[in-house]
Amino acid sequence: QVQLVESGGGSVQAGGSLRLSCATSGGTFNGYGMGWFRQAPGKEREFVGHITWRGANTYYADSVKGRFTISRDNSKNTVHLQMNSLKPEDTAVYYCARSKYDSLVRYWRTQDYNYWGQGTQVTVSS
Repeated sequence: QVQLVESGGGSVQAGGSLRLSCATSGGTFNGYGMGWFRQAPGKEREFVGHITWRGANTYYADSVKGRFTISRDNSKNTVHLQMNSLKPEDTAVYYCARSKYDSLVRYWRTQDYNYWGQGTQVTVSS
């Protein structure tokens, strides 16, 4: 059974930075894209970014483009989300997820992923 565990969340002031990590175990990491999503209270879970399995390509939501960077270390089965210039509207629970596809098909919908972590809280104060 694939398990994903996020870490690195916390509270930060606007303009600050955080680096989230997602450690995977129990299944295949290489060969699958990985995504980050977030969910704020009272809102639907939304796409943040995606990285292809070799790390050659990344895709981001417009709201985080230029501020967030996804990377992965396939030797350690981990993926990271570097978040800079954080804004109060970035406050949410952040989730990592493994794509259900072994090639780049779709990546912006929650249904494109079949394994999810438990989430880590990010709070940005003004």
